[in-house]
Amino acid sequence: MTPATLRLTVNGQAHDVAVGPDTPLLYVLRNDLGLNGPKYGCGLGQCGACAVLIDGQAARSCVFPVGGCLGHDITTLEGLGSREQPDAVQQAFIMEQAAQCGYCLNGMIMTTKALLAINPRPSEEEIREALRYNLCRCGAHVEIVRAAMRAAGHTLEALD
Repeated sequence: MTPATLRLTVNGQAHDVAVGPDTPLLYVLRNDLGLNGPKYGCGLGQCGACAVLIDGQAARSCVFPVGGCLGHDITTLEGLGSREQPDAVQQAFIMEQAAQCGYCLNGMIMTTKALLAINPRPSEEEIREALRYNLCRCGAHVEIVRAAMRAAGHTLEALD
């Protein structure tokens, strides 16, 4: 299919990209816009490393066609906060040291952010359910759940 110029709103800014509408959003984010928060993991929408927010809902950008994003707000990890001023979810992950290799963190953070937008005070069970399709090969699940609990405002002493 011949590339067309498509206008995307990513992290609050409009971007014109010349790609086919069936191009996976992940490719545009990484290759055209230089946003490396979303990772290429499985390429099948199953691991969560590529997660972004589309109108506040978590979506797997490796299988989401860019043509389906027109008129929608896309937020990547870079759009949540900065190194100097991280988003509350990012800060919780930092405080809990919820990473080993860090490859899964984009998906874990974006999924947690989407969950907290619809349920600001989820239970541990609800957090585990929301994150269950985000894969972490390093085994940092305990710290990741603690980070999500912290982001939701739970006291963590009860988890120790």
